Amino acid sequence: MDQHRIYNMTFSSIYGSLLKKVERKNRTQAELDEIIRWMTNYSQEELDNYKTNDRTVREFYDNARLNENRHLITGSICGVKIAEIQQPLMKEIRYMDKLVDELAKGKAIEKIKRQPK
Repeated sequence: MDQHRIYNMTFSSIYGSLLKKVERKNRTQAELDEIIRWMTNYSQEELDNYKTNDRTVREFYDNARLNENRHLITGSICGVKIAEIQQPLMKEIRYMDKLVDELAKGKAIEKIKRQPK
């Protein structure tokens, strides 16, 4: 199994980077939390717990109840097409990266939270 180093990083450290990214573009922590909750189905309390403890990114995704519409997230992130990512955990991480990029670029929250047509 591919063991990328991000899998064992704490979610709290990753969250801090995501927050800085969206705040630089005048988006809010509440908006970031909303798209993370959409993706993971965590409550705000559960998400807050991950933001403040030493649990890993792997644990964060392993315990999530991932949104069934996340497969509607398409495109590329860091030059890699999401559809071509083979490792399941990395694909989930890249889905989240794509959502955060869209938020930072000013996309409306309701469009970020994919719904089937």
